Amino acid sequence: MDTNALLWVLADSSDLDSVRRDLLTDPGNEVWVSAISLAEIAVKASIGKLPEPPTALAHVADRLGFRNLPFTEDHAARLGTLPLIHRDPFDRMLIAQALVEDLTIMTSDRQFAAYGVALT
Repeated sequence: MDTNALLWVLADSSDLDSVRRDLLTDPGNEVWVSAISLAEIAVKASIGKLPEPPTALAHVADRLGFRNLPFTEDHAARLGTLPLIHRDPFDRMLIAQALVEDLTIMTSDRQFAAYGVALT
């Protein structure tokens, strides 16, 4: 999921519609939380754009029952090949991870589609 979707989950926000909630709670689905999203939340919290303190992020995926997705050398290599369609570096890293790992990204940002990544 992208960072906004993770924030919606953490806040139990109504922005997360019932279809997406069902996908996240279906035990047949593997749900991944990227280290990139956690880094983005920490950065935004440190500059006052989010109230979530970075220390509350430790083991967030485990607490939610999701899997951790580290950012690897393969992800970095793919990132370097992406065309500059989306300007947000965090989103570009999430896109690179999804392409390398053949994952679907839960996002409301339709710019992701320009990269050929599967979306929900």
